[in-house]
Amino acid sequence: MGKVGLFFGSDEGNTQEIASRIAARLGQDVVDIYDIADVTQTEIMDYTHLILGISTWDFGQIQSDWEEFWPDVESIDFKGKTIALYGLGDQFGYGDFFVDAMGMLHDVVKGQGAVIVGHWPVEGYEFEASKALDDNKEAFVGLALDEDQQPELTDARLDQWCAMLHAQMALESPLNIG
Repeated sequence: MGKVGLFFGSDEGNTQEIASRIAARLGQDVVDIYDIADVTQTEIMDYTHLILGISTWDFGQIQSDWEEFWPDVESIDFKGKTIALYGLGDQFGYGDFFVDAMGMLHDVVKGQGAVIVGHWPVEGYEFEASKALDDNKEAFVGLALDEDQQPELTDARLDQWCAMLHAQMALESPLNIG
């Protein structure tokens, strides 16, 4: 089993911090972390298993580094890739657009052939609308985090989600939870 490539974009550091926390749980020797501002398509293609982290800005906008990389994402063939997504947003301040960028990223990579894992239940969140909901509107297409309104729930959510990914991606390394 090869390594997992974790690619994130971050303006204020929250999405980057979450990337480090995910890598700590799944194993630093298993996860390679990249800032999307500093990568090429080739680096993404080196991995069979990917974790993509993105935040939503203002009224449903994509984080700036991801926005610049978007044409590249749209041209990558993700067939044969297993991808998990995590997204950051503010469910009270921007409840009509909660983690929309994660939903937009999901639609692109799934449309390019990726297998998506790591869906996350909507229970425990209060928001009006989100492009990151699955077809049944019962789960997010990835882990939704709100570091503005619910930072106290992040560790437990990361523990559960990383355990899920560990199984869904069939990672052989020990899981570092707790």
